[in-house]
Amino acid sequence: MSKPKLRIGLIGTGFMGKAHVFGFTSAPRVFELPFDLELHTVADITPEAAARAATTLGFAHATADWRSIMLDPAIDVVSITAPNALHKEMSLAAIAAGKHVYCEKPLAPMAADALEMTLAAEAKGVKTQVGFNYLCNPMLTLAREMIMAGELGEIRGYRGLHAEDYMADASGPYAFRHDPAGGGALADIGSHALATAEFLCGPVTRVMGDLVTMIAERPDGKGGRKAVTVDDIGRAFLRFENGASGSIEGNWIATGRKMQHDFEVYGTKGALAFSQEHFNVLHHFDTAAAKGRQGFRRIEAGPDHAPYGLFCVAAGHQLGFNDLKAIEVAGYINTIAGKSPEPFNFRKGLRIQTLVETIQASSKAQGWLDVV
Repeated sequence: MSKPKLRIGLIGTGFMGKAHVFGFTSAPRVFELPFDLELHTVADITPEAAARAATTLGFAHATADWRSIMLDPAIDVVSITAPNALHKEMSLAAIAAGKHVYCEKPLAPMAADALEMTLAAEAKGVKTQVGFNYLCNPMLTLAREMIMAGELGEIRGYRGLHAEDYMADASGPYAFRHDPAGGGALADIGSHALATAEFLCGPVTRVMGDLVTMIAERPDGKGGRKAVTVDDIGRAFLRFENGASGSIEGNWIATGRKMQHDFEVYGTKGALAFSQEHFNVLHHFDTAAAKGRQGFRRIEAGPDHAPYGLFCVAAGHQLGFNDLKAIEVAGYINTIAGKSPEPFNFRKGLRIQTLVETIQASSKAQGWLDVV
């Protein structure tokens, strides 16, 4: 039997735009989805760029005016991968048109904007998704299950890190991420560390931040220099509602690191350690192991860790980054069909931006602040 169609409009065709397309095209071939997904229209900055993207990525239509996507009644879902500062305007336009919205993180440069977007979506009744696909990793799901089941005992400590080096070159040009509206390293990638921390250990209640700008100015592309005011490294100490304490770091000048999204969780009965650079593996330390036999045990992703088995029937063959995007898309599509709650909606995206802004304020105040 034929399924109803869900037509997709995509804004932006860079790295994350392509990742969204991979998710939309892979998810129906891996999961039994309630809709057939159609790549309807893609928007880019020029007609030529949009036409190339439509041909390359498989969209039926192309436009240089993203607003035309909102005005097209045929389009059901708007996928937003444009620069951070544009998320609010685009999302609000899509929501006003009654379209579901899948927006990359951070949801908005400011929590006040994210709140406006959240309230608009909830009032309109559209389904939303913020792109935090690292949380879709079966190994993170396993870690959360182990923590919630008490396998680690009482959680005492947490360490989280998201480090890359794509801004490490001081001669690199000033870009949209360096604008205050872009947010800086804490908002750009530290947001992933914060999302993972709360996914695993529950709500953060207090923070003490320290934001550092190491590269004070960059070439402006016009022969001059432009001052950088956002952080290159954002760190914070955390206190969790469950009594645990911890820390996170977002760092985009970590020389040599391409994708270090790591965490360690310490409990009274055991510990977990994970690195995104080897994200098909979770390490578990069990204090009940015999003396002389203790150490971190390697748990390798396989078919027993759903939905790994839908991608590959053999353990050790590994999922990839775009597979996580397909898992994220599948969860979102099921939400649109009313089959499951929103996995990481705008309200959850608002929560992360609230944490970011509280850490930023704490860094300025040089002291602890409560998260409200």
